[in-house]
Amino acid sequence: MTRFVRQNLPTLKKTASYYLVHISVAAMVAYAVTGDLWMSLTLSLLEPSVQAIAFFFHEKVWDRVMPHKTALSPSAEGTPA
Repeated sequence: MTRFVRQNLPTLKKTASYYLVHISVAAMVAYAVTGDLWMSLTLSLLEPSVQAIAFFFHEKVWDRVMPHKTALSPSAEGTPA
């Protein structure tokens, strides 16, 4: 497990940051809509939790796709642009 964490630390940190922002926004919106503190907390924890997991895998796919595009650019091959 520690190897997994070390290999994915930047993505995990970014995911955690995104998670906290998402929960905060979701809680404020849910409270504005429902006027109920407990309901807003429940809603704000459920949806962002699922989103955080999806975001982590989105980032992993993004990291795999982007290097291929960068490698094809002339400057990436050492030739002047």
